[in-house]
Amino acid sequence: MKHRKAIYFISGLIGFIIGLTILTGLLSSGRRQLEMLENQRKEMMTLKEEFLSLRRKVDFVEGKKNLSSVGSVVQAVDEVFSSTGLKDKVKTVKSTGRKEIRDGFEEGADVYLEKITMNEMINIFYRIENAPMVLTVEKAEVKKSFENPQLLNISLSVSFLKTK
Repeated sequence: MKHRKAIYFISGLIGFIIGLTILTGLLSSGRRQLEMLENQRKEMMTLKEEFLSLRRKVDFVEGKKNLSSVGSVVQAVDEVFSSTGLKDKVKTVKSTGRKEIRDGFEEGADVYLEKITMNEMINIFYRIENAPMVLTVEKAEVKKSFENPQLLNISLSVSFLKTK
């Protein structure tokens, strides 16, 4: 009889240890899964922030496309330089052509400016960037003026996007 109680006690203890081992394994597996899910959540939050930032930029550009009442790159350049008061320093504006893109047209132009100060150049780039139309600078070449080394001659390649 005593041996039977000892056998029951030992088999109960062995069952308890086996059950405890199984539960410990499940708990560590759950912890690994939780850690993996937390890492995925962090990655998703980073991607969400990047997406929202890009979405704001796209919405800003889309808003500029809809605000534009200008029909050509020459008009766009004229509008930008009129607002800066530098229209008389624009020597040439040559259209480089128009190509059709997916949702509209892209029209390019070469703009040559003479005797511009550094401050005026900064204002020009600021006005182009913040123009109420999609006007981008593709290439800029800045050289010192021959008459006055304090002044600059600027050659710009600009691109104007217009929706259909």
